[in-house]
Amino acid sequence: MIPLLRASEMQALEKGAIEDWGVPSLVLQEHAALGALGLLPADGPIHVLAGPGNNGGDALALARLARLRGQTVEVWTQEAPPAWRGDAALQARLWEGLGGTYRQLNRDSIPSFRGWVVDGLFGLGTRLPLREPTLSFVAEMHAWGQACRSSRAFRVLALDLPTGLDPSSSDVYGPVIPADRTACFGHRKVCHGLRPARSFCGEITVVPIPLPVAPQATLFMMDRPGPTLSGRWDTHKRDFGHVAIRAGSLGMSGAAVLAALGALRVGAGLVTVLTDAEVRAEIAAQVPEAMVLPWEGRLPDGIDVLLTGPGGVSEIPAWHGPLVLDASALKEGEGAFWMARPETVITPHPGEFARLFGKVKPPSHQTSDRLAQALEVATGPGILALKGAQSVVAGGGTPEVWINPTGHRGLSTGGTGDFLAGMVAAKVALWKKEGQGLGRLKEGVAEALWLHGAAAERLGPGPLLVRELGPSLSSLLRELNQEVGHV
Repeated sequence: MIPLLRASEMQALEKGAIEDWGVPSLVLQEHAALGALGLLPADGPIHVLAGPGNNGGDALALARLARLRGQTVEVWTQEAPPAWRGDAALQARLWEGLGGTYRQLNRDSIPSFRGWVVDGLFGLGTRLPLREPTLSFVAEMHAWGQACRSSRAFRVLALDLPTGLDPSSSDVYGPVIPADRTACFGHRKVCHGLRPARSFCGEITVVPIPLPVAPQATLFMMDRPGPTLSGRWDTHKRDFGHVAIRAGSLGMSGAAVLAALGALRVGAGLVTVLTDAEVRAEIAAQVPEAMVLPWEGRLPDGIDVLLTGPGGVSEIPAWHGPLVLDASALKEGEGAFWMARPETVITPHPGEFARLFGKVKPPSHQTSDRLAQALEVATGPGILALKGAQSVVAGGGTPEVWINPTGHRGLSTGGTGDFLAGMVAAKVALWKKEGQGLGRLKEGVAEALWLHGAAAERLGPGPLLVRELGPSLSSLLRELNQEVGHV
């Protein structure tokens, strides 16, 4: 998991370095500037846009270091003369001591830019909306970035974050200077991990600066998981869990097929589909790897997890073990009840979420809205996997919220959620066999979401058939296991 810090969390880390370690703030600034300079070519002109605060101090330090290595550097400011604050005032004196001067920045300056433009106008302390004259300049740079990206004579390096973004938000509130690269100081902020803000950051490089402790974040971005195979050679199918799937009804047998395939592709040792009698034969013909039985009101012995809901199945069989609830099994107003049940995972999309938790409107497409609503309800041991673009995983007895960065619009088709539900169930079954804590269960759910999206990405950005996810997922899992020699 990759922590995504809010501005206040990053500022607390920097304060700890200054007050607890006694690190001068200028040392942090020099580390940041030197690391950012390393992302620029050692030749060619550099235009440095310097704001009045700490981000401007970073920019002035970079300008000085670039000139010392022999490059042509111009510093541009919004005010003439500039009104420097804090450490930026000292950095300005150092720049001026080298004979450095300033040019006044406005929207007409942009056609003169060549080489690299270093965006050091506003950083961690950004306050939005931007005010004039900054707003007009940023709007013009935004337009240039959108219309002339391939033909313009310059590229942009953002210091910590592009001007116009809120470091603590995924949302975009106005014009932004689009960056080709971003030098992210210390740790990623929320805007570096979540779209649409992430789309303006270009290639992100984390520049280390001396900080005393690991970040205490509550928001994390899911990362590439580790190997999925046990290191043992003498395993048995029951070592990898037995998934029972109560799914499939007349006219909706495909959901049961896809859920079973999702569980099998992730590596469930055994899968038993319990379906309505009239569709048993057609499901069995499509998934010979699974046991397919007519539902007779009783669960088989020896199962590790029960998945119910895909394919129009609304009843939830009596079962005291791990439970995954999807689609039809999610009833109006029952969200709090299921989130209070241990070893339970619910996988709603926004519309189902609203029905579950009595919301007048479902969460919007804005990730910030879905995050806020997920945090509001995920207070018990149950785990919420709120599906959608940048799916959210919350609950499990911890305040941490995890966001999935993988996937694309091709997953917006019927059946992808059934396939995902099977994947989640397989991860839950394996967790049950391993006998680990709730934290590991939450990680397993997150891994299923990441793999689901990554399998789609390997197929390319176009529309997809859900059945195509299976071979792509198997290929991805083999790759993950081969990376550490589990072949």
